Order: sequence, then structure tokens, then C-alpha cells
Amino acid sequence: MNRLLFLFSVVLISFSCQKQVVLVAQTYQEPQDPSPSKTENWTAVAKGLQAAVASTNHRFVKSVIPKIQQKNTWTGTAWKGERISAQLVLWSNDSINNVTTEISDFKSDSGNVLPSSTTQISFVKYVITDEFAGGCGYRKPEDFDASLAADVLEPITSYAIKAQETRPIWVTIDVPADAKSGMYKSVFTIHNEGHVSKTFEFTLNVIDKTLPKATDWKFHLDLWQNPFALARYHNVEPWSQAHWDVLKPLMKRLADAGQKVITVSLNKRPWGGQTFDQFEAMIDWKKKADGTWEYDFTVFDNWVQFMMDLGVKNQISCYSMVPWGNEFYYFDEAENKEIKIKAPPGTKEYDAFWIPFLKVFKTHVEAKGWSEITRIAIDERGPKEMKAMLKLLNEHAPEFGVSFADNHKSYKLYPNELKDMSVAFGHPVDEEDLVSRRAKNHISTHYVCCSDAFPNTFTFSPPAEGVFIGWYTMAADFDGFLRWAYNSWVENPLQDSRFRTWPAGDTYIVYPDNRSSIRFETLRDGIEDAEKIRILREHLRSKGMLDELDHLNNVVAQFNITTSPDNLEALLTDAKSTLNILAKKVID
Repeated sequence: MNRLLFLFSVVLISFSCQKQVVLVAQTYQEPQDPSPSKTENWTAVAKGLQAAVASTNHRFVKSVIPKIQQKNTWTGTAWKGERISAQLVLWSNDSINNVTTEISDFKSDSGNVLPSSTTQISFVKYVITDEFAGGCGYRKPEDFDASLAADVLEPITSYAIKAQETRPIWVTIDVPADAKSGMYKSVFTIHNEGHVSKTFEFTLNVIDKTLPKATDWKFHLDLWQNPFALARYHNVEPWSQAHWDVLKPLMKRLADAGQKVITVSLNKRPWGGQTFDQFEAMIDWKKKADGTWEYDFTVFDNWVQFMMDLGVKNQISCYSMVPWGNEFYYFDEAENKEIKIKAPPGTKEYDAFWIPFLKVFKTHVEAKGWSEITRIAIDERGPKEMKAMLKLLNEHAPEFGVSFADNHKSYKLYPNELKDMSVAFGHPVDEEDLVSRRAKNHISTHYVCCSDAFPNTFTFSPPAEGVFIGWYTMAADFDGFLRWAYNSWVENPLQDSRFRTWPAGDTYIVYPDNRSSIRFETLRDGIEDAEKIRILREHLRSKGMLDELDHLNNVVAQFNITTSPDNLEALLTDAKSTLNILAKKVID
């Protein structure tokens, strides 16, 4: 697996009791830089460790000296229940073996305290990335520029800074929902053994407005899960206790970002072999010697219940009655082997395969109480296949409805069947269709994929694009966002995010051992903003504050764009400020 784990120790002096405390931090070896800068004058950097507060929208380059002012203060504004992030950056011309970090409790003048345990410190680590170039399509690595991208969030408080290296630090603050409003101050300290510590003043303004818990967010987030990738990477038996153990923290992270959909593979390889770890069937299909069918739902039941227990309860998306290649698999008892058939929708073979299953499956999910949230999920299939599949589904299990990543405007052809529809970014849905769908409690979202240079969540994408996705969702009047890969890892995801097809990072947005990423945190940040917009619209409307509502809508409307503006970071900063100003007005 090339995970290359190693241990290093740092010695920290405790000033309160003057005792040495030995901390051991575990991390992994980063990949070598495939294209280090050769023009940087590192010798001009002042001696010793340099450090500064930086924007979270900046992705630093490992071999490049940061071109920023050495700012030592950070100020943020947050609602109760919100997650807010900060970034610092370290650099040095010399190797520094023992760098440790700590943050104090946040304290207000009135004596209220937000304990430091609400804050997580991570050193940002680098992974190999490439470039957008032509977007989709098979790739030879030598044909694309490779570099290092700062993305992996390693939740450790100590690290060794190598000579002529830039190293970001990511700070995540989860404001408790029961926090008292007010201005809080904390001190972030960087210890460098044998040198004077560097301190940074953190000021957090907590507004008297509460963001609901993520499971109650209205934003329809649909990041497709691949549990089989974890089994391969961690070398555990699929669906063993060890598998569930490694799945839990990673899927809990997804639930805590407001995920609404459980990804299920009804049959083997619903997307062919497009991912490094193919999707296996979560239902065992067996054709008995007498020609009848038998289905084992054990894995399906366990997986769905597992995700529901974590808080993902709104929808079960079952892939797929129209898989890529129209290939299906089952075990044939008479022949004592797995059989693969090719059966396009509309053929006798297709009907013979799916009609018996739908009858049993419908009864099963009804007994589990899941019928109302179960969807037959389809990914970018053509109109002819869709029409034939829907004809069969409407005859035998119309209550399910369909979840469809739609790049053919099929929602106009099937206004009732597509209960969950996601359109490709840049293909807007007519407003009357959105209104009509919402009146039926149908979900309408948008998605980005390998063809979208902007916005996206590639490992080389500017972090602000993740935030933008939340704002665009509200500006274009969608209910949420879909991205096809939460954790379909490449072979060595901590080392190299490139894949045989698509720009680097397209197949996953989080890392093994429950490591988050800059990409994931900024996407989550934008989703929180979307929830704030929704809440403020409701409150401003209910209070008759129509001028303020118009102002909010005008600010949001700026993000109904499909090309990147030159000042995206500034637009987002100003827009976030507007949300906080209006939140205070609603309180007053």
C-alpha cells in the first residue's frame, strides 16, 4: 500500500510545572515533489522559523516561499453550532525538527469559555496532483504536468519542518450549539525547541444565532460512498467487524456534513470498472436449479441501517437498473458459477432479470419501513434506455421513483418519476420546473464532474470553489449538490491523487484513516452558508424585513455564474459578511 508510516518524537517543556513531556506523533511519509521550484531564493528568508496567519482560500506550494505579510492575528465570526476554519503557514530556510502547536481556551470578557477541545489542529500535507487540461478522458501521467497540492489534513499538533519548505496548518473550530454569544479570545502558540515561541491572537465573535445540527440541514448533499475502497486499503474482509470499524469514523464525517443519501449497489459493477475499487453487489443474486430466484439482503440491510444510525436517513439510492454497459451478474446454482449477462432495458432478458427482483425487493423494503425513501438510481444514461427502464419500473414498482444524474433534460420527459434529479453544472433548470418539482416534494440538485474546470473539488482546485458551490446552489435555486465520489480512492490516495482517467482528485475528497481535506472542509463551509441563507430568508420574510430580504437575494444572485470571476475570494468574503450582518439584524 505504500503507506510508509513512521514515528517521530518531540520534547515539549511544560512551563506550568517545568517538567518535560514526551509526545509521540504518528504520520506518514509524503511523496517527493515532482516539480519543485528552482527559482526561489530561500537564503533571503530570515533565519529561523517564519509563521503567519493566512487565508483559508490559499493553497500553498511546498517549495515556494509564501508571499504574504507575517500577520499574527486572526478574526472570525460564527453562528452557534457552526464550524469555522483558519489557516496559518510556516516556512524556513533551515530544518526545524521539533515544532509543536497548542491553542488555549477561548474566553470572553464576561467569563464564558469555549474549551480548546472544540478546536482541532492539523498540519496540511501534500499529495501529487496534475492539471485540468482537457478534463475527462484517459490519461498518461507523462502527458500532464505533475506537482504537489496542499490538501490532506493530518490531525497532529507536532511536526518536523524541513529546510526550504512551506508547511500550512489548518485550524478547525466547532462552535458549540449552546455557546453564549459574545467576543472570545484565544492564543495559538507555535513552540520551536530552543527558540522563543510564536504566538497568534485568535478572536472569535459568536453571534446569537444557531445553525441546526447537520442532520437537520435542508441542503440535499449526495456524495457517493464506496465502502469497498476501505476494505481494500485497510486489507480487511468486506463487511467484517474490522470493516465496520474503519467505515464508521469516515462515514460519520460525511453525516456530520449533512449527507442525505445512502449509496447502494444492487448488483455488481454498476459503473463498470471506472474506479480503482469496483463496487460489489450489496445483494446476493442466486438463480436456483429450478429456475426461481433467491436474494440475500443481509449486506444491504446492514449497510443501510449502519448509515441511518450515523444520521443519513433521507434517501437510499440503489444503483442500478441501467448500469454502464448493461451488464448484470448472478450466481447460477445449476452451473455452480457466477454468470454475467448483457441485457439492455427493453429486452426479454432484462425483464426476466428485473421483474422477479422488484417483486421481492419491494416487499423487503416495505417490511423494513424504507419504501418511501428508496430510489432506483441511474447515472447519465441515454433517453432510450431510460424510457424502457421506466416502463418496467412503473409497471412493477412505481412507488420507488428514480434518482437520476441527468444530462439529457429527462426531467421534462418524466416529471413524476424523477423524484431526485441532478443536472450537470452549467445546464440550468427552468424556474417553472423547479417550482413544480418542489411542490411535489421532488429533489432538484446539480453536480460537477471531470468536465468542469470551474467550480470543482480536484486536488488542484482553488479552495474558494468549494465554498462557491454552496452559494451557487442557492443562487440557481437548487436543493443541493451531488458529487460522484466521496471516497473512491486511487491505489495510494495519500501519495498520489492522479488516476487513469479524469483530473487528479476527481475520485475522492477525503483520505484514509478519517483524514479530512481542505477540499472537503471548504465544501462543507459553503453548505453551512447555504443553510444560513435559507434560515435568514425565512426569518426576514416572517419579520416583514423585505428590504433586507431583497438585499440578501441580490448578494446571493451574484453567484449564479458558470465562469470563475477574478475576485471570487473577495466576493465570498463580502457575502459571508452580509450573512452575519443580517443575522444580527434579525436578532435585534
